[in-house]
Amino acid sequence: MTSANIRTASAADADAMARIYNYYIENTVITFEEEPVSSHTMATRVAEVQALSLPWLVAEVENKVVGYAYANKWKVRSAYRHSVETTIYLEHGHEARGVGKTLYAALLPILKARGIHAVIGGAALPNGASAALHAKLGFEHVATFRQVGFKHGRWVDVAYWQLIL
Repeated sequence: MTSANIRTASAADADAMARIYNYYIENTVITFEEEPVSSHTMATRVAEVQALSLPWLVAEVENKVVGYAYANKWKVRSAYRHSVETTIYLEHGHEARGVGKTLYAALLPILKARGIHAVIGGAALPNGASAALHAKLGFEHVATFRQVGFKHGRWVDVAYWQLIL
């Protein structure tokens, strides 16, 4: 297990977060985004999430950002206001060290304190690490959508997990 310091993300973290995310854009089907994002784009995304009073956290190991997690609106209609979708990315090579669990363990109480009732996590398949993480944290697998994304020349399924806080 790696000991990680969890804190609120800032614009100063945008370079590190873009680097982490761009690995997954370029090399995997984990995200359906297909073009690398700039630091400016990442900083804008952080500001937009935080403007909604939702958390965006980073994990640091030895003063280096090695992961991030955040929550965003599940849907825009007002009746969905107590539901969020969570996202988590770890720097390639920092998987299976407890950093993801530590990030989620920090994120979930913040969401509960802000009146969030349902937390939804999605993952492109196959993704055993994400499935295992959600299961460890008590999320229930609620859906798998078949062939809803097309990236790197193949169709990709997406699974969803839900946790009621």
